[in-house]
Amino acid sequence: MLQSQWVKVRSHVARLPALVERILYDPHFPLPIMFCLILAEIVVNYFIINRIKYTEIDWRAYMQEVEGVVNGTYDYTKLKGDTGPLVYPAGFVYIFLGLYHLTEKGTNIRLAQYIFAAIYLVTLLVVFDIYRQSKRIAPYFFLFMCCASYRIHSIYVLRLFNDPIAMLLFFISVSLFIRDYWGLGCLFYSFGVSVKMNILLFSPALLLLLLVRHGILKTIYHLIICALPQIILALPFLIKNPVGYIVRSFDLGRQFLFQWTVNWRFLPEDIFLNRYFHLSLLVLHICVLLLFIQYRWKCMIPPINWTLSSKKQKNLGPNQIILPLFSANFIGMCFSRSLHYQFYVWYFHTLHYLLYAIKLPFKLLILGIIELCWNTYPSTNWSSGLLHLCHCILLYQMWQSSIYYPMCFHINCNCNSVKENQSKKSK
Repeated sequence: MLQSQWVKVRSHVARLPALVERILYDPHFPLPIMFCLILAEIVVNYFIINRIKYTEIDWRAYMQEVEGVVNGTYDYTKLKGDTGPLVYPAGFVYIFLGLYHLTEKGTNIRLAQYIFAAIYLVTLLVVFDIYRQSKRIAPYFFLFMCCASYRIHSIYVLRLFNDPIAMLLFFISVSLFIRDYWGLGCLFYSFGVSVKMNILLFSPALLLLLLVRHGILKTIYHLIICALPQIILALPFLIKNPVGYIVRSFDLGRQFLFQWTVNWRFLPEDIFLNRYFHLSLLVLHICVLLLFIQYRWKCMIPPINWTLSSKKQKNLGPNQIILPLFSANFIGMCFSRSLHYQFYVWYFHTLHYLLYAIKLPFKLLILGIIELCWNTYPSTNWSSGLLHLCHCILLYQMWQSSIYYPMCFHINCNCNSVKENQSKKSK
């Protein structure tokens, strides 16, 4: 009897290495590590909130801006706080108006921190869901998405910026796109834009995906879904001062302060502020986007349906949706006029997917250097230069990555280079 039990114990122990290997490396089995990381993050966030001092940067200004609305001011040009005028769309006002009332007019900072900790945990759950559906990322890589980044935890629970809320809404939209709920996904995407305009960096890829999935007519329908929330949410402000609202909330030419830049510290301030420099970055941004659309994204998705008929709709797999969206945003970050410290959250949770999609032996080193650059305060010539170097390496490797070949997605494609490679292999 004892001998048979001992044999069973030994057999279970013998299977442990295989189980551990599966938990760490099998992209189809990520739930155990995800569950453990969520539990760990609850503890980490509680510790940070209770042991590390809160830093006031924009929270008080947010509360002052929405307090103007509470007092009956709907003219956007008259809404302002300590840091300047209100420069975010109407969705920001409604969300922070809710936080204003929940936190006793913004005075209960500790409660606000716990609310943002909850936002962080929900964001992780949604991002984990996206990665789980991609079935491309080894679960051990999630370790570097969670407890390893001081700057990300700081942005969420020590600074209380609006950027995390916008990104949560965007990630929810991606999760819905993957499940083929494009209408609802466009609604959440629009809500994200209404909190902060950085979400528009994903829009070139989203437009391409809508055209491929739905054709022209249904794409127009989904674009209307994107536009309607912007109009409805802004209606009280548009009625009062339409020009003031549009100029303030969608000011694409707003000047950034040199003292806060993370990515252009090595430039002289006069060049940093120069409009021709900004224009050159915009041109480069558009050119690189067009190159990726024509020579990379089109090799991993079906051709666009340019007819008015919606009968030729094409299903898209998770990675055909995730990669163009994350790539478009990363390209925008590479050519940004300025990156401030809170902007790290714009692409942090996407970097792990992009890094895992490339063949690079020192992926973790790139991730570590990027983290170091964002943690260097104030930024230096070296930290800005290293950040650009990492961006260039990642962008080049993304261009070279075999993930764009159609065999990775089991679809047909008219990419000539792929056909040539396949014909060579057959010979």
